[in-house]
Amino acid sequence: MKKIIIIAVIVLLVGVGAYFFIKTMDSEPKTPNQPQPTPIVTTPVVPVVEEKTETVIGKSVEARDITAYHYGNGDTEVIFIGGIHGGYEWNTSLVAFETMDYLKENPEIIPDNVKVTVIPVMNPDGLNKTVGTAGRFAAADVTKTLAETIPGRFNANNVDLNRNFECDWQATGKWQSRNVSGGTAAFSEPESQAIRDYVEASDPAAVVVWYSSAGGVFASSCHNGILAETRELTKIFAQASGYKAYEEFNFYEITGDMVNWLAKEGVPAISILLTDHKNTEWSKNRAGIEAVLKHFADKTTVTETSTN
Repeated sequence: MKKIIIIAVIVLLVGVGAYFFIKTMDSEPKTPNQPQPTPIVTTPVVPVVEEKTETVIGKSVEARDITAYHYGNGDTEVIFIGGIHGGYEWNTSLVAFETMDYLKENPEIIPDNVKVTVIPVMNPDGLNKTVGTAGRFAAADVTKTLAETIPGRFNANNVDLNRNFECDWQATGKWQSRNVSGGTAAFSEPESQAIRDYVEASDPAAVVVWYSSAGGVFASSCHNGILAETRELTKIFAQASGYKAYEEFNFYEITGDMVNWLAKEGVPAISILLTDHKNTEWSKNRAGIEAVLKHFADKTTVTETSTN
């Protein structure tokens, strides 16, 4: 019995010693070389802001979108407009679509200081009357004769949009030898309002508008003389394209004209009249577009040099 007690005491003492030995080891400080746990680093998620490449600037009478497409990121905006006379001048929309394709495929031609905006179909209801769509189309899609496309010149209210702007506006305007509606007031039509509002908001450096057909580059004015920049742009586009330059459109009296309203507002604006109602004369217009863009790049360079 005494031997059993002695053995139990020894076992107890050994257990107590082992406990204090382990406790002492746990309480010892870790050496500097001991590996530390790797902290978890969370990288913040930065939202990607996509560049805005198109803007719906308004709706037509029949609620079709009027869309502006943007190329480049500069502060100097140059606007190109086609299709003001819808399906009657459908080739002006085609040349605008060709311009969009060219800018997308050749972004290097846009100077760093320039943003190009293209509005290819200003009169979508009129284009739809002739082509059956207000969107992209090909020349082969147009099967009507020129006489059959005349209703497509006007919007769904039967208003000639190029008689609906605020320069010599009249309720009854002239187109060649016939009378046409200029609307109930200047800017009575949603399509004209869309252009007015966009121009006033964007304050462009210049506006180029395609029409057909006469084959020429025409300056703008509204009884205030031709702006110096308008005169320069007329010369630049004409020389590059091979079109003849004109200081005014005087084949017949026009009222409520868009480019003349732009001149009234102090915005340099020129009209490019294609030679006929079918062809886009792309090589001519490409040369003119490139010359205009180069003009604004060179103009900025000269301004910065003189400032420095």
